[in-house]
Amino acid sequence: MESSPGLARFAEVVARDELALDHAALLIGAWDFPQRDLEGYRASLDDIAKQVAPDVAAADNSPDRAKVIASWLFTRLGYAGNTDDYYDPRNSFLCEVIDRKRGIPISLSVLYLEVARRVGVLAQGVNFPGHFLVRVATEDTWLFLDPYNHGAQLTPADLEALLRKTTTPTAVLEPSVIAAASKRQIVARMLVNLAGIYGRNGDLPRSLDVLERLAILEPMNPRIARDLAQLRERVTALN
Repeated sequence: MESSPGLARFAEVVARDELALDHAALLIGAWDFPQRDLEGYRASLDDIAKQVAPDVAAADNSPDRAKVIASWLFTRLGYAGNTDDYYDPRNSFLCEVIDRKRGIPISLSVLYLEVARRVGVLAQGVNFPGHFLVRVATEDTWLFLDPYNHGAQLTPADLEALLRKTTTPTAVLEPSVIAAASKRQIVARMLVNLAGIYGRNGDLPRSLDVLERLAILEPMNPRIARDLAQLRERVTALN
């Protein structure tokens, strides 16, 4: 069932053995912007990386390279968290984030990850509860950064404080909480965020767009299949 532009294209991208995070993330929001030149946006990421690369190459160590990327993105280029309208769906559309230079933790993290990948810095997304983060490989450990907060470095104490803020006051930082998220998990979380936004707004057609993509990502998830079937019935009844 093709209820929105770009659904087949999304299915093709996420079906590949090596999921291209930038491509999948750029396809989120195709229901609002079906004519967007996605290759042009991938080229924009390439251009950002070309600006960043010389300073990364000149950095002495991995922590400095990680900070160089953050400095370029969040200071020199002006990308920042959208504190004025956090729940604007466009904050989850990577195309819009690139254009407007505003996003939420996960979309800004994807921006960081894709620039880092292009300049040869090993960075991974972290599916932290309530606040997506990035971790960058250093010589002997991981450096944790908060792209929503201008790429600020987070110590273990900072991570535990953030965990207690986003979950419960007695939460304890466990290795599983700061483990790497797969690209598929990152895209799924972006969609889940949008599902919550559209659900609160009562936007059934857009909720359907999101659930169709989640069902493609997680075809064996019975809850998604059930919710999708129910939502399709509701949207059909509206028409």
